[in-house]
Amino acid sequence: MSTLRFQALKKTLNRKPVEVKEPARRSEIFGKNVFNEPAMRQYLTKDSYNSVMDAIENGSKIDRNLADHISTGMKEWAISKGATHYTHWFQPLTGSTAEKHDAFFEPTGNGSAIEKFGGGSLVQQEPDASSFPNGGIRNTFEARGYTAWDPTSPAFILGTTLCIPTVFVSYTGEALDYKVPLLRSLQALDNAATEVAKYFDKKVTKVNATLGWEQEYFLVDAALAASRPDLVLAERTLLGHAPAKGQQLDDHYFGSIPTRVINYMRDLETECMLLGIPVKTRHNEVAPNQFELAPIFEEVNLAVDHNLLLMDVMDKVAERHHLKVLFHEKPFAGVNGSGKHNNWSLATNTGVNLLSPGSTPMKNLQFLTFFVNTIKAVYDNEELIRSSIASASNDHRLGANEAPPAIISVFIGSQLTKVLDELEKVTDGKLSPQEKTDLKLNVVGKIPEILLDNTDRNRTSPFAFTGNKFELRAVGSTANCSNPMTVLNAAVAKQLQDFKVEVDKLVKDKKMKKDDAIFNVLRDYIKKSKKIRFEGDGYGEAWEKEAKKRGLSNNKKTPEALKVKIADKTIKLFEDLGVMNRVEMEARHEIEVEEYAMHIQIEGRVLGDIARNHVIPTAIRYQNILIKNVQGLKEIYGNDFKKHAGEQLSIIEEISSHIEKINKGITEMIDARREANKIEGAEEKAFAYCDKVRPYFDEIRYHCDKLEILVDDELWPITKYRELLFTY
Repeated sequence: MSTLRFQALKKTLNRKPVEVKEPARRSEIFGKNVFNEPAMRQYLTKDSYNSVMDAIENGSKIDRNLADHISTGMKEWAISKGATHYTHWFQPLTGSTAEKHDAFFEPTGNGSAIEKFGGGSLVQQEPDASSFPNGGIRNTFEARGYTAWDPTSPAFILGTTLCIPTVFVSYTGEALDYKVPLLRSLQALDNAATEVAKYFDKKVTKVNATLGWEQEYFLVDAALAASRPDLVLAERTLLGHAPAKGQQLDDHYFGSIPTRVINYMRDLETECMLLGIPVKTRHNEVAPNQFELAPIFEEVNLAVDHNLLLMDVMDKVAERHHLKVLFHEKPFAGVNGSGKHNNWSLATNTGVNLLSPGSTPMKNLQFLTFFVNTIKAVYDNEELIRSSIASASNDHRLGANEAPPAIISVFIGSQLTKVLDELEKVTDGKLSPQEKTDLKLNVVGKIPEILLDNTDRNRTSPFAFTGNKFELRAVGSTANCSNPMTVLNAAVAKQLQDFKVEVDKLVKDKKMKKDDAIFNVLRDYIKKSKKIRFEGDGYGEAWEKEAKKRGLSNNKKTPEALKVKIADKTIKLFEDLGVMNRVEMEARHEIEVEEYAMHIQIEGRVLGDIARNHVIPTAIRYQNILIKNVQGLKEIYGNDFKKHAGEQLSIIEEISSHIEKINKGITEMIDARREANKIEGAEEKAFAYCDKVRPYFDEIRYHCDKLEILVDDELWPITKYRELLFTY
């Protein structure tokens, strides 16, 4: 009973919920630790404030002289909040955020000191870039990289540090982060969408993409998590027999939230309020110990920053509550994994959601324009969208009868399908007055009524229309939302550019009225993109066969999904829009396939270590106990002992068989890993790890899990699923 497992269980069972006191109403503390508009009005000069707001709203550059005034005001505000340090907070291609803290403190040389933070420190810094992934953009000995202030995402205070959101670029200007391509894609989308929106409202001068993410996660006691080497090193359980009770009763979903967890959530939400993260919803998810929180929609760049900040804060708050947050898409076999649904829409500076129908046919024609163009964009780039959510961890979740499959399809509901079917029947050329009236009143005009009752949701669809937004449900819970949002923004931007060219051409060359031209182009797009629309069960084999007939991709494994990122079509898309160039695209592909291979390599090493150093010795120890028992029976019963020791002998043989197969599997896995490591090409190595190394995991796990239910519970060293999933 002195094993780490039982020590952890004892700690967990003796835990008391951490008391949480909320400092004030949430509306009163919201954004208190953010250098937002009210803070800027108080601490900046009028010229400085206007300069920052102009940069946020119009993308204009901030004069270096004004940057000194802005930095002074920002420093005074931060110090008044207890900050002692500042950092450029950025998103390198590691999948997490990075920061290097510098103190405001600076000696004056006469035995005293001052707090100093100049405009140069605000606008640009030079962190050592040598150890961040770069995909061959620069040589190892070229360590220089630059972080540059992103004024569109406000600075905030975390602990005693002023955090300034920044981009991260190489010495030669290539993006070394997720934020730069995202900002470029947002600019491209803004330009394209604004031009199309002006067909319907000349007052529109800007279109923002909006994002509302839903973050799913697991919570387990910190001591239990620390007792599992796989959770510590691989962030998922690489073995573990399924408990008698899992999620089959559906009793956890939307159930009463446990006391320790609700206190954690309250504490977390207070921190979120102070940081301006507008979290709104919390609830139990389907799997035991699984939960979700979601915010109100925000502009995409800010929403992405808030999600990354949230994940960091979740970890920090969990420590106070002796809990461990698991973001891995599939930390436990046999129960649902976690996603991060990305709800995406478009909003004009006049306050209109372009994916929400209006009260008039003209407003609904605007809705249909952006609705159909988005579907067409997804159809033309479905393989690229699949690649944007690819990772070693998300491979475990996609298509596992709990999440969308690897086949990208669009769900819009039966009623909107009928609307598109009607539009598809529109005749070529100019519409007669009667056709136009019928179309506008009987088809387009009825859209608000249709959407009023269109609340059904297809959980198996990776890209679903849910009323006034599209929900990309296939994003993994560990993911940086920038990746899929950059791809979606770019795809829709290109599509809207093409749409405008086609409409203007019909108006100019065919002398069509604008409405007629829009209807004709939309009709063509509806026909061309019909194959991507699917209303049925995405989990079934029938859909796989049907999708293949339709020509849709089904890239189930990350290495094959990532290949499209360096296809000529993809590079042209991003280069034409100015989102990324060929060098940046090829670098990211190399980084992602290398990361995939490293994840599988780490998991293989951890699994081999646990199996040989924990499972096999424990099984042998229990086997020796059984052998002694059999020897005792032989002493008592003599040659007749087998009649009384038959079951023990059978278990002894079964244990030996499992030990043999585990050891053999590990040896062969190590050999396969050695062969994979000899491969020089990053992509080829990723495929080798995927096809030659990873298949051993399930085989080794199977025999380890069989031993778990054979070996005496008091001897088993590894915390079991029933304890991880049902102990608070």
